[in-house]
Amino acid sequence: MPPPNTPLALAHEEMKSHYDTVIIGSGYGGGVASSRMSRAGQSVCVLERGREFLIGDFPDRLPELKNELYIHGKKHAVGSETALFDFCHGKDMHVLTGTGLGGGSLINAAVALRPDPRVFQKSQWPDEICKGDELDEGFRRAGQMLRPAIDEKASNYIKYQALEKGAKATGGEMHPSPVTISFEDQINPAGVDQPACTQCGDCCSGCNVGAKNTVDLTYLPDAVRFGAQIFTQTKVTHIEKKDGQWLVYFHSFDAKGRPLDEVHKVAATNVVLSAGTLGSTAILLRSRQQGLSVSERLGENFTANGDIIAFNYDADIPVNAIGVGHPAKVKVEPVGASVSGHIAYSDEEVLENQLMVEEGVMPSALGPLMPVMFIPGGRLAGALKSLLRGVYAGPLARTQTYFAVSHDSGKGKIRLEKEKLVIDWPGVNDEPVYQRIDEMLTRLAGSIGGKYIKNPLAQSMMGNTQATAHPLGGCVMGDDKSSGVVNHKCQVFDGESEEVHEGLYICDGSVVPSSLGANPLMTITALAERAMILLAKDRGWQLDVD
Repeated sequence: MPPPNTPLALAHEEMKSHYDTVIIGSGYGGGVASSRMSRAGQSVCVLERGREFLIGDFPDRLPELKNELYIHGKKHAVGSETALFDFCHGKDMHVLTGTGLGGGSLINAAVALRPDPRVFQKSQWPDEICKGDELDEGFRRAGQMLRPAIDEKASNYIKYQALEKGAKATGGEMHPSPVTISFEDQINPAGVDQPACTQCGDCCSGCNVGAKNTVDLTYLPDAVRFGAQIFTQTKVTHIEKKDGQWLVYFHSFDAKGRPLDEVHKVAATNVVLSAGTLGSTAILLRSRQQGLSVSERLGENFTANGDIIAFNYDADIPVNAIGVGHPAKVKVEPVGASVSGHIAYSDEEVLENQLMVEEGVMPSALGPLMPVMFIPGGRLAGALKSLLRGVYAGPLARTQTYFAVSHDSGKGKIRLEKEKLVIDWPGVNDEPVYQRIDEMLTRLAGSIGGKYIKNPLAQSMMGNTQATAHPLGGCVMGDDKSSGVVNHKCQVFDGESEEVHEGLYICDGSVVPSSLGANPLMTITALAERAMILLAKDRGWQLDVD
């Protein structure tokens, strides 16, 4: 293996004209596919729209963060498509995702929870998912590579103690959260030397320590070790089946993130779509426009995973939930990882009523913006105090971030309108899950003397539209083409026959057919591992995986 912090991506000139497998996207699903297919002896090419971020490259100040934001919607687009944060601004639903080598793993909270087993028994899931031991083995392999761990210091953090007080007052069960973060110096299973977490709290803007077990530090270097080639700043437009092989069409970006007009293509025997819920669905929609036959269900069953991000503003007790960065910008008590603990509100009779509330941390780069966020709604005085005293004192030092995860109906739909991605979900604000979350978070906030604020930007760019960082669905699993876009093996159905397209797979959150009630990273990874297990079995490949 190359030394730590060595780039994995190659210059575009090194791309070959044909590979055994082209993988589109480099998040959890793409990482799994690249590692496992490389280990099986296949020649593998990984195409990623975003840039490669080395340790220390992530934005830790507001001006840098502003340059890493791509905002796009039906009528507008601001910023570069290669920016780290991708914010899809919609009429019915906003979606925040991560772009870069490593996908969403770069900016998520790294919470590694396995859903309630009842999730996979819901009618939306193919029966085969619960048969055999492949799913359990998928979770085992995911855990082996991503190494979820609980911070032994979790209960010492002020933010954890604040949430624990709320748990006792509202009848929930407080737990330390397993997160894919290294809390000790170690060499990981991919051979990468990782230092221990410094408890800086900047997990969600990119780990500049190198302690977060992101895909670019785990699965992708493992793939490179077995011969995979990785190319960044390449946006795939569509795929085509021609003369017994797949053609992947893409264009590149220059060093400043500006798209280049020239269209390129690379051929492959197999293609794995792993561009995320929005990305993979959009590529398949454009491919259908170019003649590829797929299920009529394409774009349906979009779910926000029943989650929201909200705040408990100006509590009676300190919370200490704003990151300090690495190196630390200020001297305060250790913040901890972005999430160190969560409250579980269980319901043994009705799965959909279950709710999880995690204590979150706002990255240090957002600190200067937070007083401005809280000016609407009569909070001007508190915001001005924070502007004068800094966000590490005053009302914002007593403000807790909530990450809530539950279950929604999954009735959203992704479509293209004049090549712009649109998410339709009429009536989403009336989903029962949001009322349940509002009621519980209001109680939680009141238990420590704070004020529940569902959306501090409600009077500005976001309006009262729901937002999610856990988009799922669009290319969902099903028993056949009438119920899904892919089968339980993640093979894409041919819309004109009862067969699947040979050599075409989707491995990412878009295949998940229902909300999970838990952060999705472990499930997405496990489903991809399961698909690779079954693929190797079908092809007679030997996977060298412990």
